[in-house]
Amino acid sequence: MKGRGRIAPLLFPGDSLPVGALVERIASMLADAAIPDAGAEARDLVAAVARKNRFWPRVNADATMDPDISEAAFAAASRRASGMPFAYAFGRASFRHLSLFVDERVLIPRQETEVLVDLVLSHRISPGGVVADVGTGSGAIALALATEGRFDRVIATEIAADALAVAQRNADMLHGSLRTAIEFRPGDLLAPLLGERLDVLVSNPPYIAHDEATELPASVRNWEPSHALFSGGHGLDVTRRIIAGAAALLCTGGLLALEVDCRRALQVVEIVASSRAFVNIELCQDLAGRDRFVLATRA
Repeated sequence: MKGRGRIAPLLFPGDSLPVGALVERIASMLADAAIPDAGAEARDLVAAVARKNRFWPRVNADATMDPDISEAAFAAASRRASGMPFAYAFGRASFRHLSLFVDERVLIPRQETEVLVDLVLSHRISPGGVVADVGTGSGAIALALATEGRFDRVIATEIAADALAVAQRNADMLHGSLRTAIEFRPGDLLAPLLGERLDVLVSNPPYIAHDEATELPASVRNWEPSHALFSGGHGLDVTRRIIAGAAALLCTGGLLALEVDCRRALQVVEIVASSRAFVNIELCQDLAGRDRFVLATRA
């Protein structure tokens, strides 16, 4: 069950605090809620709300904080004290060079997924082509490819209407940075792509088995959307469906790029190989050296 919100210690209208005092009060709130590293989190939260780098609160401890920013920082701290993950409490998450809006309707983008974008971009050296991000969630992968890549078209699919609304909001915010406009399509996995010929099909699908839920941190298990985390009894249901339908959508030489659970990475390689539709199957590692990505070329 998700935690209940705490009552934030609000300022009186027009009141202001020095940055250092604001950090101390928020750190006390977080410590009372048993949030680990409360002091560091308080500094990070104040910096994030003020749109400054994480060292800014230390350097500017005696500076007077704008009352509106102080109020927003207390509100975010109250959400964090309830157990809400930092990104949801602040309402933002960093992904590559992007700052994305996130809330409980979407999975929080992870740093390892940034590597998946790198792999796609490094395999698609020539400009042009059509790329599809299946199960886009917040839109992180699609938006990164649309801002950094040189594709003719970017398509993003998502079955959850509320998640698609978040992705569209992010696309609207980043409109001026997009090299390629993104077409968002509602629907289940590959169904919205019927009739397309793709050069790249990329996905970070749910890949956790239902009985592995207790192994997840409470901040993930209790807050992030279950449909974006869990995929059947063995964690492979969605991945199998994507692989089964990918060959019919990809052009010859097209790239299939999947994020996978490191514990089942070799199984995914075997599933791709057994389809007999792909060659040059690669297993790539994340930043921690774990098997995390499977790439394959349409034969």
